[in-house]
Amino acid sequence: MELGLNGKVALVTGSSKGIGFAIAKALAHEGCKVVVNARNTDELDSAAGQIRRKKSASGAATEVHTVASDVAQPGGAERAVLETVAHFGTIHILVNNAGGIGRFGSFAELTDDEWLHIFQLNVMSAVRASRAAIPHMQRQKWGRIINISSESGTQPDALMPHYNASKSALNSLTKSLSKAYGAEGILVNTVSPAFIRTPLVEEMLANQGKARGISVDEAERVFVREFRPNIVFGRAGRPEETAGIVVFLASEQASFITGSNYRVDGGSVASI
Repeated sequence: MELGLNGKVALVTGSSKGIGFAIAKALAHEGCKVVVNARNTDELDSAAGQIRRKKSASGAATEVHTVASDVAQPGGAERAVLETVAHFGTIHILVNNAGGIGRFGSFAELTDDEWLHIFQLNVMSAVRASRAAIPHMQRQKWGRIINISSESGTQPDALMPHYNASKSALNSLTKSLSKAYGAEGILVNTVSPAFIRTPLVEEMLANQGKARGISVDEAERVFVREFRPNIVFGRAGRPEETAGIVVFLASEQASFITGSNYRVDGGSVASI
């Protein structure tokens, strides 16, 4: 399938590892000029180096640029977009992947500051990056914005209400932007992963396994059984399994898709 991505410029926030890294790598493989963004410069340089060592599907060298910024802070998301445009001349694809879960707590335990921080990270980072990128997409009458949400935005848990609410807000933002800018050739969609085995999850499973005297793989199976019983595969997803749908939504093949939420959850969300 010809995706029409060769030469397109893509910025992926929070892309030094995990899902964001897998997305950046997959876009580069399809011929995109990719900007990887995160706070840690050493991790960014490592990620960029790994992507550069792999040629694109056409056999050409991959073009990768790094921007170190904290998109949860005012100015951080805008700077990532501005440096993307300064380096590559424009921006075609924005993947708002940066995010976090905050503290694993109940509603009564969470403070105002914790609520505000998680909304800054999960919602306002996407707002600011999109606001900076859209004028460039309007000028070329072509753009893709893909927001990385979570199954928790559709099927919230009793715990982490601040995280759940922030992802629901991100889903709503996607729909609003899709209606506002679709006529100008800017398509906006959401991808909602479930329990994905990222480095952060790997660390959590290692700690749980150590506490229980079991392996990391067994800790994964226990977690899925206890907290995500609707995942029909009985395992966590892999970052690469999220990256594929993001690449498709960024492509010419997705030219009649906007305002949609694609769940990559192994069946975890029980509703239709």
